[in-house]
Amino acid sequence: MTPEKQAALTAIEEKKDMIIHVADSIWEYAELSLQEYKSCALYCEVLEKEGFQVKKGISGIDTAFSASFGSGKPVIGILAEYDALSGLSQKAGAVSREEIISGGNGHGCGHNLLGAGALAAALGVKAYLEQTEHSGTVILYGCPGEEGGAAKAFMARDGVWKKLDAALTWHPEDVNEVATGSSNSCIQVQYKFKGVASHAAGAPEMGRSALDAVELMNIGVQFLREHMSDKARIHYAITDAGGCSANVVQPRASVLYMVRSNHVAEAVELQKRVDKIAEGAALMTETSFERKFIDGCADTVCNHVLEKVLYDNFAELGVPEYTEEENNYADELAAEFNTQNYYPGIAAKNDENAREQVEALQKKYGHAMNAFLAPLYTGEAFEPGSTDVGDVSWLTPTAQIHVAAWPNGCPGHSWQNVSCGKTAIGHKAVLQAGKVLAAGAIDLFKNPDRLRAAKEEFKRRTKGGFTCPIPDGVSPVIPD
Repeated sequence: MTPEKQAALTAIEEKKDMIIHVADSIWEYAELSLQEYKSCALYCEVLEKEGFQVKKGISGIDTAFSASFGSGKPVIGILAEYDALSGLSQKAGAVSREEIISGGNGHGCGHNLLGAGALAAALGVKAYLEQTEHSGTVILYGCPGEEGGAAKAFMARDGVWKKLDAALTWHPEDVNEVATGSSNSCIQVQYKFKGVASHAAGAPEMGRSALDAVELMNIGVQFLREHMSDKARIHYAITDAGGCSANVVQPRASVLYMVRSNHVAEAVELQKRVDKIAEGAALMTETSFERKFIDGCADTVCNHVLEKVLYDNFAELGVPEYTEEENNYADELAAEFNTQNYYPGIAAKNDENAREQVEALQKKYGHAMNAFLAPLYTGEAFEPGSTDVGDVSWLTPTAQIHVAAWPNGCPGHSWQNVSCGKTAIGHKAVLQAGKVLAAGAIDLFKNPDRLRAAKEEFKRRTKGGFTCPIPDGVSPVIPD
């Protein structure tokens, strides 16, 4: 490792108490998507004190920000998230379900760690630019609403990511690896039907049922499934059934739809068909409806060049190491899960040899924490979930890593993950992720050939052009 890179990583270590304080504070705030006001304010305050130029309200989103340092090219973006999930309030470090606030929120996806790790990376890159006086700019982006709001997609619509030469990020997981492959695109729309109330027995002919409209829409979508790609998915939830009185013709009802497909252009076209079904349901029931666009995100475009850069640095820096006490806590936390059904990581999912390596390493370490780096996968992997990192990846070369922040096999969006999020296990993930991302960014500053190769791969993979799932003139909203 070069002295310049080592100095940048030392700068992260020197600021670790502040970085961990941010992670723990965001854990305590546990603010839901698009409501992360305290979290956003804390990041902006810290970054301004650290000498970054902070801009708030990016793309008209109150809790979005950017913080830049340096000047000139290349421009490397680092992505932060900080929204929590409802119903996951949990005492830190506990091995059983212990809510702090009944029905309260919690960081079940580890976004308190994600944002703090991105902050650590930005601080490391800043130290490198200061020490070397190298031309270049690092921008930390505060991206709210990943769990419902897709701020990165709205930023993509507004062209925010086009200024970047590359974007890097990470996500807490139960495995250490470099992420790769594509994901599903996803569009969320809420349909709010309005009818006419009436006595269901005394004057049924006077009523127009909004609930009937919702049910007919759902039936119409069921028949649509035969005529859509097997790569597509449609899910829905009735968010308002109109009331609990069966003897009333329900005058209102709402349903929330999620339309997914491997490619965002396909999802946009499928969404149009779902809209037509809503129109048909309203016609059949003589009701009206309001179409409320919630959010949308594109599929992910991988970049093997950037992934190799991150993997090389991850391999050199290593993965977090745990004390006996930390391992015992993780083992007890994971005890209720069958860890044979572990999340094996992308390489092990897609390559038989890699799976054997991962299983051997798990057996060697013998604890619930995956304390090893999974092999790099260079094939074309696919994950069925969705992320607004995908929208970034359509506009600039993008790569991300996963760092183990909770025990092997613990479910996503679980209280177990919240429990780990304010412990030494979570803190170690934050610092290691920040160091790997910072080291990777420094390589891109120092080696223009790598950045050039990443851009060439990006152009090849995105030659079909970006179809933005976000209509003009709409802002992120929370479903009713």
